[in-house]
Amino acid sequence: MGENIDQKRVRTSGLTVIISLTLVLFMLGALGLLIINANKLSTHFKENVGFQVYLKDNATASQTDALLQELQSADFAKKVTYISKEEAADKLKADLGEDFVSFLGSNPLLNSIDIKLYENYANTDTLQILEKELIEKSFVKEVVYQKDMIDSLNKNTNAIAFFILIFSTALLVVAVALINNTIRLSIYSQRFLIRTMYLVGATRVFISKPFVLKGLRQGIAAGIFAGLMLMGFLMLSTRFIPELLQLQDENVLLILFTGIILVGILISVMSALLSVLRYLRLKTSDLYF
Repeated sequence: MGENIDQKRVRTSGLTVIISLTLVLFMLGALGLLIINANKLSTHFKENVGFQVYLKDNATASQTDALLQELQSADFAKKVTYISKEEAADKLKADLGEDFVSFLGSNPLLNSIDIKLYENYANTDTLQILEKELIEKSFVKEVVYQKDMIDSLNKNTNAIAFFILIFSTALLVVAVALINNTIRLSIYSQRFLIRTMYLVGATRVFISKPFVLKGLRQGIAAGIFAGLMLMGFLMLSTRFIPELLQLQDENVLLILFTGIILVGILISVMSALLSVLRYLRLKTSDLYF
């Protein structure tokens, strides 16, 4: 009866270790995903921030074509799109749900050129220079860009990168401490068995081997479960942010998932080994406390 209870406790403690390790590895994996995609997301958002050049009604077709060719060949322009006043009116009518052109009797909108910038040029200093150059053209009426949003994006990108670094370091330390403590508690119930084996002449390698192998199995299982949870989390995230799917690299994800399993194995094996060695070093009288 007592042996059955002990075996049940061992199985329960082993399950607790796997669950705890899975959750910790999932958090580390999610953080890894964030770190991997942070730079890609920053680039994606910056390259979707651009500016609009509004042309005067008297702008000729040759002037417009020349400006389009100039912008398309420029180093700063990732994408250049010409939007006629008719296209702009159709889009605005769809957004408003009303035919404002019929109501006003004319189309008040202007022909425009939408420019998306490369990441290195997505800053207000560059945009101010471009604005000054473009506005000097006689057929350009206005250059519009969101200065506050661009400044905020660049500022927040640096702040987020620093926060991720601090948070990831703290989480790793807490994760190792938590799992080490959980595994030590799971081995605590077998401390007398460990000590008895040592006293009858068993070597430290022989005593540690079953606990290390158990830690290995727990690390692999937890790593696989964490990887599956991470895949589910990523699939769910792409539903809310479809752009994430385009940013993913299968090779990078494979490396991340492999890394999660290896970290799980390393933490569980090292914690099990250190816990066993700790009980081997204790005096017999100390095992009762």
